[in-house]
Amino acid sequence: MPSTTTAKAPPAPSPAPPPARRRPGPAFALLGTVQATLIFTLASLAVPLPRIGAELRLDRADLILLSAAYGLAFAGLLLFGGRLADRCGGRRALTAGLLVYGAASALAPLAPGYGTLLAARFAQGLGAALVAPAAMGVLRDLYPAPAAYGRAMATWGGLSVLGATAGNLLSGVISAAASWRWSFAVPVAVTAAALLLGRHLLPPATEQGAARGLDLPGALLATTGITLASYGLVLTDARPWGSAAVLVPLLGGVALLAGFALVERRTADPLLPPAFLRDRRRGLGLAGVALTAAGTAGVFVLLSLGLQEGRGWSALRTSGAFVPFAAALLLAGRAAGPLIRRYGAGRATAAGLGTGAVGLGLLAATGFDPAVPYAHGLLPGLLLLPAGAAVSFAGSSVLATEGVPARQGGLAGGVLNTAMELGPTVVFAAVLTLGTDAASLAATALGFAALAAAAARTQ
Repeated sequence: MPSTTTAKAPPAPSPAPPPARRRPGPAFALLGTVQATLIFTLASLAVPLPRIGAELRLDRADLILLSAAYGLAFAGLLLFGGRLADRCGGRRALTAGLLVYGAASALAPLAPGYGTLLAARFAQGLGAALVAPAAMGVLRDLYPAPAAYGRAMATWGGLSVLGATAGNLLSGVISAAASWRWSFAVPVAVTAAALLLGRHLLPPATEQGAARGLDLPGALLATTGITLASYGLVLTDARPWGSAAVLVPLLGGVALLAGFALVERRTADPLLPPAFLRDRRRGLGLAGVALTAAGTAGVFVLLSLGLQEGRGWSALRTSGAFVPFAAALLLAGRAAGPLIRRYGAGRATAAGLGTGAVGLGLLAATGFDPAVPYAHGLLPGLLLLPAGAAVSFAGSSVLATEGVPARQGGLAGGVLNTAMELGPTVVFAAVLTLGTDAASLAATALGFAALAAAAARTQ
């Protein structure tokens, strides 16, 4: 009788290993570089602006608009960019924004005249308004845990002032060595790297669930209102406050923003939910971001002009004067995270604002006298201001974004960056009415001190 054997069942397949978790560090570095480059682009024309005017034969009004074009589009469209990022997903919105920003950055250095360059700067701002909130939306996906997200924001907060400093430093060096047109090589290169590396480093696009409305009436009112009001404030540098050129866009913008506030209260899915701004800590953080941005931007503009026009320094030497500023910024930025973890975001913000107030006060007291040596008149303030600004930006960014749900990551990015962009425009236009550069910085220093006192009471 033949023997029978029982067929053995094939072994069960082993379960597939879980997908490897991406390390967030390289992705954060890529997103941080993009964010710093957006602000680099904002500051990259500040030092070489006189050369651009001479080459293209522009008057002061043209230069003012050229300098402000990027920031006007950036600030005006940020809230809508945040909504698009939350609706379409941060990864998709980031890619779309980078394509627009990169294409405009490649067009700008090829501009044969003023009109093309101005259009390219506006288009850069449009792309940046989508990139900035989308990057923060992706950042929220990288760090879903609240504690990890808070630590990431403590570092993220200092990237903008770092980008502005790099813009002022490198633009002077580039314009002296070659041409101001080469300054646009930086955003082109960063855009190309982000599009290439982002495919491998960033988390994949996620489904957003039920589609949210875009609140087009609110978007139109906010974008037009912010842009018009900002344009009116920018013109106060060349026109009196009572002139039609200032009052018409300024009052028109304010009226549109008032209409935006009314529309948002009655819309089921508003572009900017009113409750989002009612949190006291968030409001304090946004105020800290706006005021710190205003203080650092004011110093860049006033000292860049003062050193070149008042002391007769070259663009290269003027950029070199800010090297200690950059060094202090980097050192303080590394210390900001540990300070926030140990003492809390409120106290860290208060300490940063207080230190910045002292730096601004020193610059106001001695920095604009051509007879005062650089080491005595400028250097102390150029060390204390960035040290305070780095900590203030970090602490304020944590205050402004803590407790924000993941579905509102783009909204948080849009609001935070709007405060960063509008702060210099509003504060700078207001303090310039005081008449002198020193008085403007002194008034800003008082604002720093007052906000520091408020932040000290926030735990």
